[in-house]
Amino acid sequence: MKEPKVDSTLSKGLSILERLAGSNSSMGVTELSKSLDLTKSNTFRLLQSLTALGYVKQNADKTYAATLKTWQVGRALLDNLNLRELAAPEMKHLSQETGEAIYLAVPENLMVVYIDKLDSPKPIRSWNPIGGSAPIHCVGTGKAILARNYDVLRPQVTGQLSRHTELTLTNMTQLDADIDETLRRGYAIDHGEFRERILSFGAAITLPSGEAIAALGVSLPDVNMPEKGPEWLGSLVAHAANSVTAKVGRT
Repeated sequence: MKEPKVDSTLSKGLSILERLAGSNSSMGVTELSKSLDLTKSNTFRLLQSLTALGYVKQNADKTYAATLKTWQVGRALLDNLNLRELAAPEMKHLSQETGEAIYLAVPENLMVVYIDKLDSPKPIRSWNPIGGSAPIHCVGTGKAILARNYDVLRPQVTGQLSRHTELTLTNMTQLDADIDETLRRGYAIDHGEFRERILSFGAAITLPSGEAIAALGVSLPDVNMPEKGPEWLGSLVAHAANSVTAKVGRT
């Protein structure tokens, strides 16, 4: 099958936009042109077009940066993603493997909201309703999202660590250490920090940029902990979340 022809100007313009959107600081024409192997004149013309369209702004020092319009386009796409449909196969697999309650949660301010779930058939089980919520610092899904977005969310949660059980993390030193461990493992653990003796394991679903937009979680009473242990549960949910992340990237 013949490969479709790619418009050269459009491709170069998108490359500039992607480079600016992924940069921690604004960039000048010379720096941009060198990093993308473009001529300075071509880079300047494309920047002028992107600026006129509202995707790029020029600073007083003559450098350029991506505007929030790029973010708004991404958020509009995210709003149209059917996360429940994308995550359904992974949730079913987690339910079959663990026999415990499975949740799909999204962030809302400093909370997570459960937008889908599969109940456990066991007589002793964890339970939350669809539409229910929990503090982002207390549960596995919330802590998984918090960890991935910590640079942005840390200032917001400072001073907001409400206590719900004796195990709730209520100071930033504890939370910082827990976030570091979550990132190292690839999944978060709630040791009974929101509800006594209810454990949960969560892993983030992310955009290609790395921003967490949702999380999958497994929740269970501590008496249901399987012989395979917490590492097995954590690795299962991490693998499932990574699978959904891959689908999000292809959408």
